[in-house]
Amino acid sequence: MAMHKIKVTVDGTVREAEVESRLLLVHLIREVFRLTGTHIGCDTSHCGACTVILDGEPVKSCTVLAVQADGCSVTTLEGLADGDGRLSAVQTAFRSEHGLQCGFCTPGMVMAASALLQRNPDPSEAEVREALEGNFCRCTGYHNIVRSVLAAAGAGEAR
Repeated sequence: MAMHKIKVTVDGTVREAEVESRLLLVHLIREVFRLTGTHIGCDTSHCGACTVILDGEPVKSCTVLAVQADGCSVTTLEGLADGDGRLSAVQTAFRSEHGLQCGFCTPGMVMAASALLQRNPDPSEAEVREALEGNFCRCTGYHNIVRSVLAAAGAGEAR
């Protein structure tokens, strides 16, 4: 199998790796860079648990090859908190509004919500639901997740 040397900016830090052509971005993030906040759910792009922000756009990292991220910027769940460990407005709202239950889908939901608030800091409930439609939760019924995103938007901070 051919190996490729790639350089990816992950959460603001330039990282290099030598990867096989077939390695998925989710495996690069979790297994090579050891950032385990990004979850692997279905490996078929249906659940959204592996959502990260790639060059400003939310993507399901199980559908992107690591070599496709060469030269790109990736933000993971770990990258949303500031350097002092202070949670982002979205992370804080998910905690305070009980936007999680088992927590498995939460990283993908938080990343999709963060991407939404970057491009639309004051979304309607319908816009929040549309932005999250590619992320599945089997526990919460989505009500508190939507409320969490709207609370984060109300905080006026789309980090």
